[in-house]
Amino acid sequence: MTETQQAILWAAVGLAFIFEGILPFAFPEYWRRIMREATQLSEMSLRLMGLSSILLGLLVIYLTT
Repeated sequence: MTETQQAILWAAVGLAFIFEGILPFAFPEYWRRIMREATQLSEMSLRLMGLSSILLGLLVIYLTT
């Protein structure tokens, strides 16, 4: 992996942390409620949400490169 590729990878990881932190920072009570509701979801529902997120991410990468 080249130095540029490493820099891009770390920038992507940093952006992921930023996006993950926006909701609990801006709307902590809403975030807490959503997390409480997420614990009630079935394992299959959580897996489908995870798969959807992965596929959407791959689509964005594909369309932008």
